[in-house]
Amino acid sequence: MLDTGISPGRTALNDQQFGPTAALYVQSPVHSAGPDLEQIRDIVGRTPQATVLDLGCGGGHVSYFVAPVARAVTACDPSAEMLTAVAAEAKRRGLGNITTTHAPAEQLPFDDASFDVVVARHTTHHWPDVRRGIREAARVVKPGGVVVVDDCVAPEVPVLDTFLQTFEMLRDPSHVRDYSVSEWSDIAAQAGLAVTGVTRRRLPLDFVQWIMRQRVPDVRVEALRDLFAIMPADVRRHFDIRENDDFTIDIALFEMQRAL
Repeated sequence: MLDTGISPGRTALNDQQFGPTAALYVQSPVHSAGPDLEQIRDIVGRTPQATVLDLGCGGGHVSYFVAPVARAVTACDPSAEMLTAVAAEAKRRGLGNITTTHAPAEQLPFDDASFDVVVARHTTHHWPDVRRGIREAARVVKPGGVVVVDDCVAPEVPVLDTFLQTFEMLRDPSHVRDYSVSEWSDIAAQAGLAVTGVTRRRLPLDFVQWIMRQRVPDVRVEALRDLFAIMPADVRRHFDIRENDDFTIDIALFEMQRAL
């Protein structure tokens, strides 16, 4: 077992949530496409022969997308089953410059200044200690290198924030927190990183596909639908909740640079 300093219960919960669904995340249309992936590829492409860490790689979509423009890509995740699926998919695609490493974000087995670019996409909301994880990202990126965080962001309005965290937790008990833009600015600063760019987007989600990826039990699906139904108009308007419970969330891509 990895000695991570993270609660064994939290590690087991992550394995329980993502191990059985690894193949679904490799195939997920939400995770496998989008303008944010194209932006990440462009960021990686700025550095010739870049070495890239796909941190909390999940289904490996960042790794597959940037491999053609990078010298080497390391897909890192705390779920061994997820890494097995990523390695198989990389082999199927003929991407020989992708390797895998089993580790949590909070305790990386890499030397200081090992990578030109570190990318954490759709993963930081699962990290038990996000500040420690970003400090690790800052440690392993080279001076002048870039840490990219791309994830759902919480609204600054308390009731909207509370609603978001509640439905995220109901769907996926391994959820820790979606952080706001202001919180991310503070997290980056504490890690010694300068935020050099923030790109905000809105991501529409299909409710049925959203729950199927996590194989949400019927009792929690009913709770989610009830929660969506009782929300006041301002909450429903912000999340664009439709009659079939499809909805929209805020995401943001942060470029954070380590000083030279």
